Amino acid sequence: MSSAFFTISSTTDLVMIPLATTAAQMLKVTLSGQSVQIALRQRSTGLYADFWLENNRLLSGILCQDRTWLARDEATGLPGDFTFTDTQGTQNPTYEELGSRYLLFYRVGWL
Repeated sequence: MSSAFFTISSTTDLVMIPLATTAAQMLKVTLSGQSVQIALRQRSTGLYADFWLENNRLLSGILCQDRTWLARDEATGLPGDFTFTDTQGTQNPTYEELGSRYLLFYRVGWL
């Protein structure tokens, strides 16, 4: 997957996070040398994310929207930011097509 969907510099590294097509899931990934845990859950009002770094919850209840950064600020304590991309349009993600139509990317560091 290319970074053509994003309006960020071509020197920015994006890492795709593998997702399952389940309404509630918990992932543990090593990003920028740190253990990051991500919880995703589908609600009637959208898909929501929670983030932990080294077992410390940093963000909760973040609404996942197409091409919108989720953490948005270095002050969150995360080593970078996350965003979903709809590969077939501009819809907000739903669990039924996570990992295929809706991809989650991690951006190393902060702009």
